[in-house]
Amino acid sequence: MTRIAPEPMIEMTGLRREFPAGSETITVLKDIELTINKGELVAIMGQSGSGKSTLMNVLGCLDNGWTGSYKLGGRDVASLAPDDLAQLRREHFGFIFQRYQLLADLDAVENVEIPAIYAGAQKAARRSRAEKLLERLGLKERMTHRPNALSGGQQQRVSVARALINGGDIILADEPTGALDSKSGRELIGLLKELHEEGHTIIIVTHDPGLAQEAERIIEISDGVIVSDRRVKDETFAEAPAPAAIKRVPRWREALDRSGEALSMALRALASHRLRTFLTMLGIIIGIASVVSVVALGQGSQAQVLERISSIGTNTINIYPGASAADRRLSNIRTLVPSDATAIAAEPYADSVTPSVSSNGTVRYKNVSASAQVQGVGPDYFRVNNRSFSAGLAFDTESTQKLAQEAVIDTKAAATLFTDGTDPLGQVIIIGNVPLRIIGVVEASTNNFGPSSNAISVWIPYTTAMSRILGQSWLSSITVRVADDYDVSAAQTDIQALMAQRHGSTDFSLQNTDTIRSTIQSTSQTLSLLISAIAVISLLVGGIGVMNIMLVSVRERTREIGVRMAVGARQGDILQQFLIEAVLVCLLGGTIGVGLSFLIGWGVGAAVSGLTFVYSPFTIGAAFLSSTLIGVVFGFMPARSAARLDPVVALASE
Repeated sequence: MTRIAPEPMIEMTGLRREFPAGSETITVLKDIELTINKGELVAIMGQSGSGKSTLMNVLGCLDNGWTGSYKLGGRDVASLAPDDLAQLRREHFGFIFQRYQLLADLDAVENVEIPAIYAGAQKAARRSRAEKLLERLGLKERMTHRPNALSGGQQQRVSVARALINGGDIILADEPTGALDSKSGRELIGLLKELHEEGHTIIIVTHDPGLAQEAERIIEISDGVIVSDRRVKDETFAEAPAPAAIKRVPRWREALDRSGEALSMALRALASHRLRTFLTMLGIIIGIASVVSVVALGQGSQAQVLERISSIGTNTINIYPGASAADRRLSNIRTLVPSDATAIAAEPYADSVTPSVSSNGTVRYKNVSASAQVQGVGPDYFRVNNRSFSAGLAFDTESTQKLAQEAVIDTKAAATLFTDGTDPLGQVIIIGNVPLRIIGVVEASTNNFGPSSNAISVWIPYTTAMSRILGQSWLSSITVRVADDYDVSAAQTDIQALMAQRHGSTDFSLQNTDTIRSTIQSTSQTLSLLISAIAVISLLVGGIGVMNIMLVSVRERTREIGVRMAVGARQGDILQQFLIEAVLVCLLGGTIGVGLSFLIGWGVGAAVSGLTFVYSPFTIGAAFLSSTLIGVVFGFMPARSAARLDPVVALASE
């Protein structure tokens, strides 16, 4: 062994550690004076409750609630922030715990790699070093086994490899043979001696005198006071081991690797508690599915309605009797007359104009009868409303002047009345007691702004309807198609002025399709907003559920958090791990929710004719953004709680 001059590694002066106990304070360490040189093999002995474990926690920078002076390699530990202490733990210390403290979800190599990940080691380099360490310790054939598939001695050797992955200048062994059989215990003692001969500073905390005798120096502690510090073997020192030659990566890559480790652990945690994870996501799933489905249904319904409005012309203006549709005297207002339509038709803004009257009745052809919406209209009705003929033609101005008993039907009426396939053209149908000869057939309309869906449609000259069927001289409405080169709003203003001049008062109301469109859009948006607000409440409830489950998860995995902190994890690493887990839960819930929404849309569309779901990328993107924000907002508190755990308390957790 190469002999070198002693060099102080650890220097403690007047160090005290006190713990509150109700209204009293218990002093566990009392003015400790201790110096440990680099390369020493030291045993700290004491009975349970003597303060030896507390001293080890202070030595390993796990406990920082002490007072006094502690210098590590000349560096004042008291002045260091939590992340600086984490740096000391991962770069200078290696911990060997009595209960091994391996992470159950990782195999042997992955357990050994953890400190190197937090130290920013290159992936290939740290994997190679971890495998070499395990091979040296006799675990070549057990590298891919998880802790539950390893014996106690094998698990302890994995923890030794973990302690050495970053160099392990100082190895702290807490009752390292306490959970091992005698053979495994002897093997571990031999291993610690080998490491000492290589220059590692070894500090063993034990109450076993036999183990203590293997050290060069024995420090006895009782009731928080060092009562004995004696050397039992000659003081020998070897050259300190060179720092672990693991290639480091740039800082951005180091942060990426740590994030990858956090993501991996989050996925393992979610996979190991599948049912709990699903129940946690359920609120998010329901909320996202509700929001996306409601918005998609609203957009689909709105698109259908707007399409139907477009089918009757986007540049039409309707004139109705009464100052407004809410006028209580509407049924008694009879001031709208055919001459109004004639006057408007003469204006330059009018492409075409049709008067309208309507009535419900029964239409008969031979022995077939059906309910019908009978509309008396002008010759331009079919142009005004963009109706196309499948057979025949429309009645003309002469037909209206002569009160011709002619009719135009739609293809739905043709299919209803002429079930035997007879050509409708030229056939005579009867409405009430009035026979009408069919001169044209138009395509059935897809809009719902005319006849009810259960009735067929029949159009006759408005003069014929007024005199032969209804017995009235007034109109129900007038529809104006505005010329393509004329502004609809300007045309509406001109019609307003003309009608007011003709009637001497405003006993009419105007409505254009743009107004209907905007009203429908506004109503649809309001309803979607209202239902979405209800769905958002579901999301909030789901978010609270995520927060509660994450708090439970932190409590269940407290020991894991302590292990990670002991091997060098920063507070940010712990915060990131649990925050990623919360976001993953919400993102997975959001993904399932969107998928469920598509399934709902498909099911409803198949079951209910006429209902259409229109999914927009914006809505789906907003759903994922919402689920991510919920994960961040509701996962932050549990994640911060995990990051602020005391490493000593966390390690002691069951």
